[in-house]
Amino acid sequence: MATLDIDYRKFDKMSPFEIKDGLIRLAKSSAQKSANTLLNAGRGNPNWVATKPREAFFLFGSFALSECRRSMDDPVAGLAGMPQMKGISERFELWLHQHEDQPGAEFLRKMVDYATVRLGFDADAFVHELTDSIIGDNYPVPDRMLFHAEQIAHRYLMWAMCNDKPPGGWFDLYAVEGGTAAMCYIFKSLMANRILKKGDRIALGTPIFTPYVEIAHLEDYAFDVVNIRALQENRFQYSDEEIRKLEDPSIKAFFVVNPGNPTSMAIDPATMAKLVEFVKTKRPDLIILTDDVYGTFVPNFRSLMAELPYNTIGVYSYSKYFGCTGWRLGVIAIHERNIIDDRIAKLGERERQALHDRYIAITLEPENLKFIDRIVADSRDVALNHTAGLSLPQQVMMTMFSLAELMDTDKVYQKACMKICEDRLASLLMGLPLDLQPNQNFAYYYGTIDFEFWLRRVAGEEMVEWLKEHVHPLDLVRRLAEDHAIVLLNGGGFAAPDWSVRVSFANLPDDVYDDIGRAVRAVGRGYIEAYNASKASTGRK
Repeated sequence: MATLDIDYRKFDKMSPFEIKDGLIRLAKSSAQKSANTLLNAGRGNPNWVATKPREAFFLFGSFALSECRRSMDDPVAGLAGMPQMKGISERFELWLHQHEDQPGAEFLRKMVDYATVRLGFDADAFVHELTDSIIGDNYPVPDRMLFHAEQIAHRYLMWAMCNDKPPGGWFDLYAVEGGTAAMCYIFKSLMANRILKKGDRIALGTPIFTPYVEIAHLEDYAFDVVNIRALQENRFQYSDEEIRKLEDPSIKAFFVVNPGNPTSMAIDPATMAKLVEFVKTKRPDLIILTDDVYGTFVPNFRSLMAELPYNTIGVYSYSKYFGCTGWRLGVIAIHERNIIDDRIAKLGERERQALHDRYIAITLEPENLKFIDRIVADSRDVALNHTAGLSLPQQVMMTMFSLAELMDTDKVYQKACMKICEDRLASLLMGLPLDLQPNQNFAYYYGTIDFEFWLRRVAGEEMVEWLKEHVHPLDLVRRLAEDHAIVLLNGGGFAAPDWSVRVSFANLPDDVYDDIGRAVRAVGRGYIEAYNASKASTGRK
């Protein structure tokens, strides 16, 4: 086994998501030369979709078009009018009766019942919002999020992020184009509003989704980054020593992905309690951003936005749970009483005047503009604030995804999604083979395999030191691709241990994960054999 036959150093600064493209080429070539099938477990895109809300969405579109034709209809030209609100709920009920045998009809009937009975909505107003929105014939009004859509998404988040035990008060929501857009908008507005400045010190809870590392080091921000590490030796939880790093008053903000990516480990209750106590007693001025896209894969999950609502900006994406990465659906959540609004109010006169001038074109009282509404404006460079907002058909899909979960009181869908990932992990472990102790904080969406941690246990410290001296960490993913046609992502790109890889349990058929496990084991065994051969050639024992 050759140990260093390629110069990997030029790839050290590249994102694992970009390195992946080269690995796919290697894996394709390997598959063509052998009986192997290319297995790309480097993607987090799930290979399942939520069917019931989609059936309802597509069926509802037919009703919406029929409503457009009520007000104007020119079949020759192929044009119609705009749907009208008065009496629309009764017409919808009649239409559903006529289409009750269609997939999605039962969901739509239950949806209206839930919205009117449980949430107290006016039936005409609710049905008209959906009808006009799915047609997409208007700009988003309100631009931050539609009225009923926000109420429903808020109710969903109180389950998904707060385990149905929300803190007091209300979270204002901004519907955005997935979690990635949320990240970009938040970073931009924190800078525009002088909450963070170029070169400021921030903390990242590592390992972490690679773009958080990369954005922090962009020239636009050039943040001084402190890593708050969650080590495998501590079951990927923040130790007391790591939490104490946040005592540094120069650290302005703490960015967290919870459950983690690539670790899939949620902050456990004991660590959460320590963090909450720490912030309340020692760092009440700390801004927290928590990205919780995988929270719905952990039973009874509670986010930092539930425990520290005043300090925390919440980010949630619908993409993974509902299998809708292509829909680009996400929300930013900020509590009505929050640290950023208070900090803006306390800025110096010069900074407050600059912000007054920035937002004066959209409000006569810029000083009273909430931070979340500033994010909306900044997302369109303020000047285009009147055209801001997530497209209305997207908001309808988000509404129906939310309602699907809210109406599923037995959590049949959630249990099914969890079982998919759990079964795939079990298959991988059989292929390694490796035992894994049950952990109720594990989301099962990704797995982080730390070769250094594993080899230290099976072959000893000397073997690990030899490996670090003679083999580059990227050799791991390269060998998996070239020898086994398997694509995994290198952990170092996530600020995870250099000698680790991330495997996704979301995007491949169940029956291939034991093959991935065997391939990972084969690569590890190859390093051990190379080490033993090296010892033999030098006469070491």
